[in-house]
Amino acid sequence: MATLNGRPVTPEALETLGLTNYGHFTSMRCDDGRVRGLSLHMDRLVRDCRTVFGTDLDTDQVRDHARQAIADITGSCVVRVTIFDPTTQLAHPNQATDPHILVTVRPAGDLPMPPIRVKSVRYERDLPSVKHTGLFGALHARRTALQDGYDDALFIGPDDRVSEGGTWNVAFIGPDGIVWPKADILPGVTMALLQQLGQHHTAPLTLTEAQGMHAAFATNTSIGVRPLSAIDDVAMATEHPVLTQLRDAYLAIPGERL
Repeated sequence: MATLNGRPVTPEALETLGLTNYGHFTSMRCDDGRVRGLSLHMDRLVRDCRTVFGTDLDTDQVRDHARQAIADITGSCVVRVTIFDPTTQLAHPNQATDPHILVTVRPAGDLPMPPIRVKSVRYERDLPSVKHTGLFGALHARRTALQDGYDDALFIGPDDRVSEGGTWNVAFIGPDGIVWPKADILPGVTMALLQQLGQHHTAPLTLTEAQGMHAAFATNTSIGVRPLSAIDDVAMATEHPVLTQLRDAYLAIPGERL
């Protein structure tokens, strides 16, 4: 199901988004009407709307439209809220100041999810601090990894250091605990929730240093805590006490009512 400002969306209404791909979004796993980190998702939408469109966003409207979209759904699903202006013009994106609320819903997989093998790919997203709709580079990196027999891509920046994954944050478990890469990355909601659960730190990590860690995991709203079983041809442990603790603690976080 897809709605635009609370009404069924038409193909014509999506034309501008398809042609310009200018907008931003957040995706939220919804379990029986509750979302872990809902307030953080709303904060992200407000922050990114100011960056992308220079205006404020009514999060009460966002929540109303999201609730309407899942009214007939039981169990778990992923709700994506995309913010875009149907009047956006390629020549004058500065005039796009009337953001609309597009809500789409898709099925959610069961948690926890099985480990994944990732291929390191040299790539850095445009404006990485914003969760924007410009996904071409990330999807092309993922396609490259899939063609080479991996499950996804792990981004390596121009400084040869690890940053993030195709659509997820990454962290590592080493002798000093949990390490998040110090890099220009999307500040993930699930990452923020996990950082509230225990000791962690950030540090720049080369690919070799990352491959030398005890374990690694990907994280976003859809996958929770998902171990990496390999980075390129280097195998990683998929069972570790810290991984188990994090996964269980994340699943125990009470969701906020949408």
